[in-house]
Formats: sequence, structure tokens, C-alpha cells
Amino acid sequence: MEEFLEIVDKDGRVISIAPRSLIHGNPSMLHKVVHVLVFNLKGELLLQKRASHKDVAPSKWDTSVGGHIKPGENILTAAKREMLEELGVVPENLRFLYTYIHSNEYESELVYTYWTIHEGPFDFNKNEIEEVAFWSIEKIQNSLKSGFFSDNFKHEFFRFISNYAFMPLCFNYFLNELGPPYLSGDPNFLKNF
Repeated sequence: MEEFLEIVDKDGRVISIAPRSLIHGNPSMLHKVVHVLVFNLKGELLLQKRASHKDVAPSKWDTSVGGHIKPGENILTAAKREMLEELGVVPENLRFLYTYIHSNEYESELVYTYWTIHEGPFDFNKNEIEEVAFWSIEKIQNSLKSGFFSDNFKHEFFRFISNYAFMPLCFNYFLNELGPPYLSGDPNFLKNF
């Protein structure tokens, strides 16, 4: 059965509903997606390597979690559902970061991004994901021109860095918001930012 998605305006207001096969391949049809950036306590970002059969960015490293928001679905509910579907994890603490529009010659997405901390293990969906791995921010920055990453992830990463360039201070604030067990007291866990 084909997936149906909401076509929205730049503010997320629903214009209509259409099948995914009509939306993908037509960048004039903006649709909603959710991303979750999953960090570990060392400040490394979990990335997923997309399966080789995916229609978008096959075999490329991508955002920790990403997926379409179903018609009528709450955005936070979608983020939790995608975490479970993709990584086999029920997230305890998701925090909203920002929203933006990602557009290329294939599609246009209204992206809602959350973040959380999780150390694993991850029982990831092997039909959609080849592997998962934590990457240091420095390793990501040094690999941006390598061709390893999806253009969606590069856009997400630049958005994240531009909003949170003062990351150690901001990350400490986020950790305080999350509270225990994420407050490790280890001053070295942010060394990769």
C-alpha cells in the first residue's frame, strides 16, 4: 500500500494530500519530515548509512533518524515513531531544535529537527539501514567533501553548526534541561565539539 503525505506551505499548513510517488520527484510539493540528532555523552553524533536500494541518497551516511510525518500525525509523535522504527529505541527525552526547508532537484521537505542523547545499543532496521556509527563533529567536518554524506545530512549539519556554533555552552544547557542520567559530571565528554 502506497504511503500518502501532506503537501504543505512553508508554515506547515496543509494544502492537500498526495501519494509519495507523486511527491518524490516533484520539488514543488513541499512535505513534512522529522529528523532526530542522536548524540552520545562524548558529544559524538550517530549517523546511519542508508541502504543501497533507497530512492534518496542510497549508501550515503545520513542524519541519525529521519522520516516522513504521516497525515494528521503530531510532529513529536512522528519523531518517537521514527526512532523506534529506525533504531529500535523508545526515546525518553526529545528536545525540539529548529525547522527549515530543504529543497533539491528531487524533492522539497519542511524539516522539523529534534535532538536527544542515547548511548545505544541500537537494533536498527536492516531493511533501511546498512550500519550506524557515532562520528565526532571534527570527523564529520573533515569528511564533508568526501562524498560520504547525503545532501540532506550536509544541509542539516550546516544548519545545526550555524545555530549552535557555541556548542559546548549550548550542549551543557541542553544537558541541564534533560537532567539525570545525562549529567555525567565528566568535563571531558564535550571535547569533540
